[in-house]
Amino acid sequence: MIDRLSGINPLQNVQRTQQVAKKAEVTSSEDTVSVSDEAKRLADEYMLSEIASQTPDIREDLVAQVKERIKDPNYMTAAVLNSTADKFLESLGI
Repeated sequence: MIDRLSGINPLQNVQRTQQVAKKAEVTSSEDTVSVSDEAKRLADEYMLSEIASQTPDIREDLVAQVKERIKDPNYMTAAVLNSTADKFLESLGI
């Protein structure tokens, strides 16, 4: 009865495994990596957010310079006040 079923070959499963393994071999000796444009964009956004989180909200050096300028009575002219008021209103969208 066994002969009618093509016999029993105990090495049949081992032979098939070796054939599959041979097909899976990589012929290239170099590794490559491909990064999508979306991944690059996200990496840039992450880097910029890290820089922004580490940057202080108030630049102490500029504040000190402005304080020194304001102490000078010759600095506070009508032109400076008008320019400052215009920039302030512009920042508000007025």
